[in-house]
Amino acid sequence: MSELPETFKPRPYQTEAIEALNNGWGGTANNRLAVVLPTGAGKTVVFANLILEHLPHLAAQGKRALVIAHREELLEQAAAKIRAVAPALSIGFVKAERDEHQDADVVVASVQTLAVARRRKAIQDIGLVIVDECHHAAAPSYMTVLEHFGAWRGVPVAGFTATMHREDGGLAEVWDEVVFTLDILDMIEDGYLCDVRGKRVTIPGLNLDKVKTRNGDLQEGQLGRALDDSGAPDIVAAAYRLHAGDRPGVVFTPTVDTAQSMADAFNDAGIPAAAIWGDMPREARKAALKWYETGQVQVLTNCMVLTEGFDAPWTSCVVIARPTKSPGLYCQMAGRALRPWEGKKDALILDVMGASTRHRLAALTDLTERSAAAEEDDERSLREIVRDTEERVRRAVDLSQIQVEEVDLFHGSAVRWLRTEGGVWFVPVADGACVFLVRNPVDRTYWLRRYDPVGGVVAPRSDVPLPLADAKAWMERVAMASSNRWMTGSSAAWRMKPATAKQLGYCRARGITVPPGSTAGDVADLQAVHKFTAVLNRVGDLVAA
Repeated sequence: MSELPETFKPRPYQTEAIEALNNGWGGTANNRLAVVLPTGAGKTVVFANLILEHLPHLAAQGKRALVIAHREELLEQAAAKIRAVAPALSIGFVKAERDEHQDADVVVASVQTLAVARRRKAIQDIGLVIVDECHHAAAPSYMTVLEHFGAWRGVPVAGFTATMHREDGGLAEVWDEVVFTLDILDMIEDGYLCDVRGKRVTIPGLNLDKVKTRNGDLQEGQLGRALDDSGAPDIVAAAYRLHAGDRPGVVFTPTVDTAQSMADAFNDAGIPAAAIWGDMPREARKAALKWYETGQVQVLTNCMVLTEGFDAPWTSCVVIARPTKSPGLYCQMAGRALRPWEGKKDALILDVMGASTRHRLAALTDLTERSAAAEEDDERSLREIVRDTEERVRRAVDLSQIQVEEVDLFHGSAVRWLRTEGGVWFVPVADGACVFLVRNPVDRTYWLRRYDPVGGVVAPRSDVPLPLADAKAWMERVAMASSNRWMTGSSAAWRMKPATAKQLGYCRARGITVPPGSTAGDVADLQAVHKFTAVLNRVGDLVAA
């Protein structure tokens, strides 16, 4: 067998996921196993390599593999990745009028077509089933298809998703166990996803209290009307021009009308945009996606059709103009911007009405009958009032009334988290002192360390490496106990005041660039990053002694 292209060789965590599935099938009676990987982690590459690994054994038994998905884009991606990983394999399509399963090593099929008894009965000898976007698998159509192909009779079934969450519940009836999961924070820390920043865009006059809930989330039609009635499209376009003017991006909206009004507002603001939605003519949608790929349009607005199966890693901004109570949906939308791309420094999430302060960007593994809403995080208080005299939007938007706040997308903490230029997480706790995390080179865990100029680097008495989220929570408690809230708190009143002459002089003397409009808190953060980058570069490679 020829060597795999570098792009499709499994990364270490992808290999771990495959091993977890194989160990689960081999060591327990459970056969319906799931893997939860963040958007951008390459789940298609994982199951393509999983299929390649299992095919010799399947072929010896006269069996083959079946991949099930619910959208054409997912089917095409699956087929493309399998071909790239194993060019010698024959792949058959079963979807609508296509019926190419005869003699195929791998059958890629839509669940809608397999829900027709005649179509699924024609497909024989399936020994391995892959379910893409497996959080849909509790739907009756999936249950019928999976039962037919032996999911409850011992046939190995692997489900892949970015979020094991379904508003209607029932996933515990389908999946025996989540055998592998990976957090977005770990992916960013390892460099597999790009870093991310968030800004909350407040729309004056938008009252979400009037929007009713249906099936556990905000009702789309009422939400769309509320957005349009409040003038949100022009405000969002203006905020995008100010904060993401050079970024290609995707805007998520609740309705087709809102997607179209957003596209109109962006075009009037001088940002080339196109709208796409689920039932628009197929060729028109393909053309719009091609325009985005070639740069003819800078922004795609969409009515919830790009949450799955959309692969555009150059996207560096996502506008969530569809507030949601669903952590899973939020992660899917935000994840569209997290894939690395040449020249892409980070991703920016413009969060209309503050959904990012309600939902953490983290992989969710809730298999209970019904998932609870994400817990409320502490509201961030950093504010940036944007004033701009340009009037290039369709209806003269008073930009001085647009409120944009920095938000902590991941941790929602009262502590101000910072990272050195080398990527070390730290919290300043006193003059010249900080607490910081040291990566365990063996796995995705971290040690807590404290540094001060007198004592140097000190480890705690109980020196046990922890997963990143737990290590950060622990470090927050230590930081708050080691200093005062004035020093570590992200909402301290002094942070909102203008930067002092002393602060600005410090930055000028050391060549630190201070963006226009920076507050005292902003400049203090720049100073701390500059200072502790130099300090922690000398100690950042320490491991537990």
